[in-house]
Amino acid sequence: MAQQRKSGRPSGGQILGDLQGKLKSVTGGGGGSSWFDWVWIGGALIAGLVLMTTSFTAIEPGQVAVRINNVTGGLVTVTQPGWITRLPFGIHSVYVLDASPQTFSMHGSKTVDDLEVSELTVRASDGSNFHFSDTTIIFQIAGDEAQTVIRDGGEERGYLKWMRPYARAILRDEFGRESTISVSNPTKFGEATERAKSRLNELLGVHGVIVTQIVTPRPQFNDEYEKLIEERNKLGNQLEVIKSNLAAAETSRERRLAEVNRDQNRQIQEKRTELESALATAIAAQADATREADTYKISKVAEGQAALSAAKQQAAELRGQLEAVYRARKAEIDAFRSQPVERVMERLGERLRGVTIAIEPWANDANPSRVEVEKIGGAQ
Repeated sequence: MAQQRKSGRPSGGQILGDLQGKLKSVTGGGGGSSWFDWVWIGGALIAGLVLMTTSFTAIEPGQVAVRINNVTGGLVTVTQPGWITRLPFGIHSVYVLDASPQTFSMHGSKTVDDLEVSELTVRASDGSNFHFSDTTIIFQIAGDEAQTVIRDGGEERGYLKWMRPYARAILRDEFGRESTISVSNPTKFGEATERAKSRLNELLGVHGVIVTQIVTPRPQFNDEYEKLIEERNKLGNQLEVIKSNLAAAETSRERRLAEVNRDQNRQIQEKRTELESALATAIAAQADATREADTYKISKVAEGQAALSAAKQQAAELRGQLEAVYRARKAEIDAFRSQPVERVMERLGERLRGVTIAIEPWANDANPSRVEVEKIGGAQ
């Protein structure tokens, strides 16, 4: 790296050599000295003091310095504020750079300097053109990469010349991937901005420069397209209003449904409580009826069993009586069978005693006369 030097400036060795010669001529005697020699000595002393004071360089907050040893070629980067020493006579060269955030702006119709250039115009993927009225890129030097900035960009602010070509090309490329419709979408717009930021850091980062933020306004189109965008925004706002109304209607519907459900649930609970109460009453009545029926059944079964036992006993008694009567009758019948006919007729007469039988002569007539049987006494 070449050392910065002003033309016509004597070196430190020349100043010391001249100072020694003048001192010898003044102090060596001989009376040849004059007031001009003393003036020259004073100037030399002042020059020496100036050389001593210029051996220190102050680093302010937000600055970074690079000290180059022109003898060995070594580089030292200093990022802390304070004083940094450098050897005179061209041994050290110190370069101080601004490491604070800086702004690169693209606005207006002409370029003012390295940090203020004309506005950014982009051709979209569908062939239409749009521009950004004011695009701002905030960047800064990476403090520990200051020697890379000086090596690649040169002394002073040479690295600023990278911003214009890199920023304009990359932003045009990334925003040009979008159509006029998608670039108006804040989501797509933000994605394009992030892509541009990443690419800028890839290219500038190797040179020690970091892009921290890209601020771009809404893209602007020609008047006709702006009117269409405005109309679309109005329609979009109307759509949002409709969506809001639909959401409000949905909320109202849900609220009303909740109220109806609440009322229905209350009625259902009341009816359920009523039915459960009626069911409990019915179950209690059923239990009472079942208990009464069981009691009645038990009593009736007991009565029936008692009646059955009595009836069985009575039937047994009657059976015995009938069997006795049957045996007596049978004995009589058997005895009667063994008696002669006269005895039978006698017995029959006894049975028919007191019975009058009216008999009419029989005639073979189609209309027979009536036969009357008169009951007299206990017989017929």
